[in-house]
Amino acid sequence: MRYFTLIGFLFILSFNLGAQKPAATKPLTRVLFVFDASNSMQAKIGNKTRIQGAKDLFYKFIDSLSAYKNIQFALRMYGNTVKYPPGDCNDTKLVIPFGPNNKQQIKDKVAEAKPTGITPIEHSLVEAAGDFPDNKAVNMVILITDGIEECGGDPCQARQKLMEKNVIFKPFIIGIGLSPEQIKTFECVGTYYDYENANTLTDITGIIIKQKQNKTSAQVNLLDIKSMPSETNVNMTFYDIKTGAYKYNYIHTLNGLNNPDTLYIDDFPTYKVIAHTIPPVESKEIKINVGKHTIIPIDAPQGYMEIRRPQGIYNFNEKIKCVVRKAGDMQIINVQQVNTSEKYLVGNYDLEILTLPRIYINKSSIEQSKSKLIEIPNAGMLTLKALEAGDGCIMLDGKKLEWVCNLSAATIQTFYLQPGNYRIEWRSRSLKGSIYTIEKKFTITSDMETKVELYK
Repeated sequence: MRYFTLIGFLFILSFNLGAQKPAATKPLTRVLFVFDASNSMQAKIGNKTRIQGAKDLFYKFIDSLSAYKNIQFALRMYGNTVKYPPGDCNDTKLVIPFGPNNKQQIKDKVAEAKPTGITPIEHSLVEAAGDFPDNKAVNMVILITDGIEECGGDPCQARQKLMEKNVIFKPFIIGIGLSPEQIKTFECVGTYYDYENANTLTDITGIIIKQKQNKTSAQVNLLDIKSMPSETNVNMTFYDIKTGAYKYNYIHTLNGLNNPDTLYIDDFPTYKVIAHTIPPVESKEIKINVGKHTIIPIDAPQGYMEIRRPQGIYNFNEKIKCVVRKAGDMQIINVQQVNTSEKYLVGNYDLEILTLPRIYINKSSIEQSKSKLIEIPNAGMLTLKALEAGDGCIMLDGKKLEWVCNLSAATIQTFYLQPGNYRIEWRSRSLKGSIYTIEKKFTITSDMETKVELYK
């Protein structure tokens, strides 16, 4: 059994229908009624059908709202053309578009409505987003329906589509005899009211008329070292704490006044926001205040790390990378290309630059809004020649020998090495004794070629 439910979705910018101001200061208000004329509306509610109860309530709404100036109405109807069964999940149409003095036309169309099809709530709401001529007015939608989505859609998902059209949800849900489980299906839609309560209509109308309704909005303040919201141009992801699913992804932006820009987001979930700085940081749990502007602060002070290597003769096409870790932590947080600049959170980092041999720099400090320059010298080129295949390695020759890399069996090999003193240890594969190991010392200079012959 399905129950009669009235869902009033109110989408507004920022206005007060009852404010005592000159009409010239009031923005145009557009109210789109989305009316359910599906087959199940034939069922009884007391001594009348659901459709008649919905019509009576609709007449009260439109008569009450039309008493205020500078307001226009439109009517979308669904489930009223294709008979159920089977019905049609695309059965939704804008019957009367927005315009002045069309209240009676709309009432006449509602009066003519006969229950026919099924209930495509999500599809109707998505289509409703395109019924508004522009987003310059105060845009409101009131949806009247007797049941739950029948076409596999999710009205909660439709909310985002409408918000993209500058139509912001502020729903009222009125139902008869819904169980706690059934009421929960509308939690993401709005606040539940009991249809049998004589004060329900008065309460909702009073909220519409008297409450100064603002858009539900938020801004993310990425705070610098002085707790000022100056950081920006960072991807940020909004997660629903309850489900763990992500809801939104945005690139943080400062507006023309150099303030974090305003985001219009669903007020239902409790959020956690992750700013994808390097390394990432996250907010505390955030509950968006309905009809208010919520500020979400995240500590994200950043500076720059530039890794520079001159464009030398032998490393022109060499793509050296740098592995970056937080100081004292083995977890890799980034791999940065040499000759690039990247932003990092203020702090200390350990660097492993993948040259031959590798360069290690520990506790490199990043400061707020400053650029840390890491310079590495150009490589020199080593050319090895042998008469036959062999085995060996290159060692860095210092206070102790440090392995750099192994040699292949090729008779001609090329390596790009950092400046310094080296040794090669090599033995021909045809000679079956360690005593035949050849040792060659050599020095590498930036942008110079060094040749070593392993048969002399």
